[in-house]
Amino acid sequence: MKSKIIITALLSVSLMACAQETPKVKHKKTVVASKSNTKKVKFANVEDPICHMPTESDMKDTAVYKNKTYGFCSAYCRDEFKKDPEKYVQK
Repeated sequence: MKSKIIITALLSVSLMACAQETPKVKHKKTVVASKSNTKKVKFANVEDPICHMPTESDMKDTAVYKNKTYGFCSAYCRDEFKKDPEKYVQK
C-alpha cells in the first residue's frame, strides 16, 4: 500500500515538473489598434521565435540584436529571447 502511494506521489511530482516547462503566454485573439503615434517597424523575424505567432508591425515587445529589431507577442517571449538570442536567430 505504501509503495502505491509513493509511486503516485513521484508520478505527480514529475508531471508537475514537465508542465512547468511550457511557456505561459496568453495571446490576445484580436489586436486593438492604439491611438498613439506609434511607428510601424519592419522586424527581422516573420514570426515570434519563441511561440511562433506571426509578428505585426505594431508589436510593442521588441528586442534589438546585432542591429536588427525582433518583434514578440509578449514580454515573456521577449525575455526568453534575450536569455540566449543566438538560439533563436535565423542563420
